[in-house]
Amino acid sequence: MSDRKPDSSPASSKPQHYSVLIIGGGQAGLSMSWCLKQRGIDHLIFEKHRIAEAWRSQRWDTFCLVTPNWQCQLPGFPYAGPDPNGFMVKNQIIEYIESYAKSFSPPVMEGTIVKRLARNASGRFEVSTSYRDFTADQVVVATGGYQISTIPRMAEKFAPGVTQIHSSDYKNPDQLPPGAVLVVGSGQSGCQIAEDLHLAGRKVHLCVGGAPRTARRYRGKDVVDWLADLGYYDMPVHEHPQKERVRAKANHYVTGRDGGRDIDLRKFANEGMQLHGRLRDVQGTQLTFAEDLAQNLDQADNVAESIKNTIDKFIAEHGIDAPVEPRYVPVWTPDNVPLEIDYAEAGITSVIWSAGFRTDYSWVEIPLFDGKGYPVHQRGVTTVPGLYFLGLPWLYTWGSGRFSGIARDAQFLAECVEARHNAGNPPAAPSLNELALGS
Repeated sequence: MSDRKPDSSPASSKPQHYSVLIIGGGQAGLSMSWCLKQRGIDHLIFEKHRIAEAWRSQRWDTFCLVTPNWQCQLPGFPYAGPDPNGFMVKNQIIEYIESYAKSFSPPVMEGTIVKRLARNASGRFEVSTSYRDFTADQVVVATGGYQISTIPRMAEKFAPGVTQIHSSDYKNPDQLPPGAVLVVGSGQSGCQIAEDLHLAGRKVHLCVGGAPRTARRYRGKDVVDWLADLGYYDMPVHEHPQKERVRAKANHYVTGRDGGRDIDLRKFANEGMQLHGRLRDVQGTQLTFAEDLAQNLDQADNVAESIKNTIDKFIAEHGIDAPVEPRYVPVWTPDNVPLEIDYAEAGITSVIWSAGFRTDYSWVEIPLFDGKGYPVHQRGVTTVPGLYFLGLPWLYTWGSGRFSGIARDAQFLAECVEARHNAGNPPAAPSLNELALGS
């Protein structure tokens, strides 16, 4: 196996060649590297910043996993700590990834920006970086699905004196000026940040969207454990009822904080958090909200209860001895919630936009994207021979973009890479799509 590092020749010299180049040094890129090392295939990883950079710089101080530690199953490095049913906090997650890298010493170039990925007439891939140019027989794009933070143009309507940040830039309540905080978006990040501010005693206004929620525990076990027993995490995307549409769905909000618990926005409302519907407009200092708060809260509760129904059915069908517990009863209803407020009069001095992310593949000069800019693939295998994607949400299963399912995807793609590598990179076989679907 060759673990050769790039030479120190000037960037203008002949491009350096590798069998495989991996773009992205997060858990996906590292997982791919581990699998290729096992197969003795020479490769190199490009990482724009540092290993685990997103976990370091795009998470708040009290961040923790929302799935139990036992689901951290990087290839060759399953979680082996003392608390498999707990939830690693930010520093522990970073340590887990760093320890993974130390365990097999991946060939990674940190601080290297990939500026261009192209394919020449001979089928060889050309990669231009901030360091020098490279070529490769095969390329794995492992940059994930959350690359550029999204802030809507509506943000421009707030007065210049209002502090505005994306959720990925939030660290703790003390970084914000005194005053109330408007959190726009109620996905996982929005709800957890709203909770973090609320527990710190800050006045929070939360715009509630259509994200679903789930209970943390039910009938004696974590809901994640039940869903694992149900086989949900093994379901491939093409068997999911929503098919590829599920890739765009918001994640269920819940938290692993303080050992794990539900996030009940109704409870927060009883404690003083101000809930609103979706933010519709900003005119002067006037905020206008959609009349959908009750609907959004009810829908989130309905999803949580439907998951419990599925668990109940599974328990009954398999004769499992599990404790019975009462169902959730709403503790607050949005009666007479104003659809307009003056944010200056309400003392709102900060806005946190939990509006998600978008991908950026502008540097990929290969025609393989659909009308929305999403790479066309089947289980990470594109229609361009030798080009693969890894680490995208629902690339193949629910865990594809997470610690729980990345090993399965990386192992599969490594098999595809190895087959082409050993065959001298022939044209794609007609049966490739069937292979990618697991047929």
